[in-house]
Amino acid sequence: YAQIYKMMLPGDYIAYKLSGVVNTTVSGLSEGIFWDFKKDEIADILIEHYGLEIDMIPDIVDTFSIQSNVNDKGAVESGLNIGTPILYRAGDQPNNALTLNVFKPGEVAATGGTSGVVYAVTDNLSVKESSRVNNFAHVNYTPGKPTRIGKLLCINGAGIQYRWLLNNLDVDSYDEMNTLANKVPIGSDGIALIPFGNGAERMLKNKEVGTRIVNLNLNNHGKGHLCRAALEGIAFSFVYGMEIMESDGIKVNVMRAGNDNLFRSEIFSTTVATLIGYDIEIYNTTGAIGAARAANLHKGDFEAFGKTILDNDYVMTFSPKADKTAYQEAYTTWKNELELILNK
Repeated sequence: YAQIYKMMLPGDYIAYKLSGVVNTTVSGLSEGIFWDFKKDEIADILIEHYGLEIDMIPDIVDTFSIQSNVNDKGAVESGLNIGTPILYRAGDQPNNALTLNVFKPGEVAATGGTSGVVYAVTDNLSVKESSRVNNFAHVNYTPGKPTRIGKLLCINGAGIQYRWLLNNLDVDSYDEMNTLANKVPIGSDGIALIPFGNGAERMLKNKEVGTRIVNLNLNNHGKGHLCRAALEGIAFSFVYGMEIMESDGIKVNVMRAGNDNLFRSEIFSTTVATLIGYDIEIYNTTGAIGAARAANLHKGDFEAFGKTILDNDYVMTFSPKADKTAYQEAYTTWKNELELILNK
């Protein structure tokens, strides 16, 4: 500890190795809980509580700016040209939101990989659900200007549940599983699958609930029922998470997601869209593409940035079904089973 000069996030460290310059961003600091949103300054209360020295925090630069330049050593070690500007850095989920043109209150970015993430931009400083939801300064947060908070909720048990079924059912591919699931009605003929088998869930107050298959009838249910119940159960966990987010003050107009993993499933995406009551827009892009494009945002043209995404990357929209009765009944059954487990 006595030898520490500066503390850095991984992105800060990479930039330092390239440039020899140590700095950070407000968005990055907020991911380490080092930013006080009410005072718009470094969180002295945290520094003092842990006995840290405030000068360990690097100089703060704008997220979109010429933050530093590649120096001689960085050029030799990376192959980049001397003087190449370093223009942007961000955490994975703020960057995913940027990639999907999610900057304004009411816009939500979602991912459905091994785990699932819902990342909603808001101007609301509510901390009602702070034990279950993270609050970040979004990439377009600027001290002294209208607040842009990214509220993040993580769902550990998402795609890993569907992958487990792929590995343990007599099936050859996700396409086969989706085909089987499409032959089963909404609600999976009564099966409720609780998909939290990937460790403790923060949104469930750090409880380890595990995966549970409820109401399985050995005479009537088969592989297709399990496949649909898994897709629905994961979708229901997203809806449950959105209810937590809404109780923490977010208001939603649209959800956007990349064209991969769970969101490629019509059952999954339609179930989520119908129950949350707004569109899910799908875009064919990645975080790497978004980060590359963000290198131009130091010029401040967010409108052109967003137009590029909308014009080039848009794939399709999943809209809520007009009749959501069957979806609501299935979700109610699933939620009741989950709450029985949580209230034991």
